[in-house]
Amino acid sequence: MTDPTLTSSSTALPPPEPIRIGLVSVSDRASSGVYEDKGIPALRDWLERALWNPIEFVTRLIPDEQAGISDCLRELVDGQRCHLVLTTGGTGPAKRDVTPEATLAVADREMPGFGEQMRQISLRFVPTAILSRQVAVIRGQSLVINLPGQPKSIAETLEGLPQATPPAPGIFAAVPYCVDLIGGPYIETREGVIKAFRPKTAQRPSRG
Repeated sequence: MTDPTLTSSSTALPPPEPIRIGLVSVSDRASSGVYEDKGIPALRDWLERALWNPIEFVTRLIPDEQAGISDCLRELVDGQRCHLVLTTGGTGPAKRDVTPEATLAVADREMPGFGEQMRQISLRFVPTAILSRQVAVIRGQSLVINLPGQPKSIAETLEGLPQATPPAPGIFAAVPYCVDLIGGPYIETREGVIKAFRPKTAQRPSRG
């Protein structure tokens, strides 16, 4: 759970709304115990640093099986009522990389901008970033986003590259407003990690 302690400048604000987030690591070897999964711990660490909201995490470590991934996403959205679901792994061109197909299979609507921006960020580092196939979709009142498999890449795509020339915005800057628009809780970010972007009419007082 994140620490909802308020700064002295924000003591008059109501407490941040709780949010339920599903974290899914897709890996044949990690799910079978061959090696330790690093995707879910990396996601938890980043989210706990980035959000003011109290977070209830629902985690799943599953193999690269398309039907199983789709079933997992349905369960997290329809059964667990997660407001946001983040997956890691299984987005390359290899035969067993089927996370994007499994995600699209459960989608009500696709949100292509998230995948486009993730590839733009990763291309700053390696030309093989064009081989990544991350997608994002809306199912019901939940946003589902495929993220890269490496912890360093996860942080880079979520947080962006603010010091780069030119700067590259992180995808999480757009997540809170997207969740607003689909009926989820008001996500508040710690601006030292990532600053959420909302139009002025949709903003509440900031905690900093």
